[in-house]
Amino acid sequence: MAKQIGIIAHDKMKPALVGFLKERQQWLWGRSLVATGLTANFIEHEMELRIDHLQPGRDGGFKELTKRVENGQIEMVIFFRDPEITQDYEADIVALVKACIKENIPLASNPASAELLIVGMIRMEASKR
Repeated sequence: MAKQIGIIAHDKMKPALVGFLKERQQWLWGRSLVATGLTANFIEHEMELRIDHLQPGRDGGFKELTKRVENGQIEMVIFFRDPEITQDYEADIVALVKACIKENIPLASNPASAELLIVGMIRMEASKR
């Protein structure tokens, strides 16, 4: 099974995430994507991308994604965070970040870092050909 790209965005950041993904839709085509429930619903409503749905973040989606990171199923996480808020499930978010660090999984928290991750992936894929 191909490794997945985890995609998450806080509510205020969902439009920015969709804009970012639309600009890179050609690169995303054919890749395996997984997102927490509300983010997955928002993306699918705005774009024609097939996404593996997890539970909403507050209902265990972050824990599900963390488990996939720990099991080696995720190759990258794009998580557009709203720096103005703290969620009541912040411990689940911290656990995801720690899992990415421990498992050496690239984690982007904004469009600039996500762009660099994608450029890096493109270069790595080109060097393997």
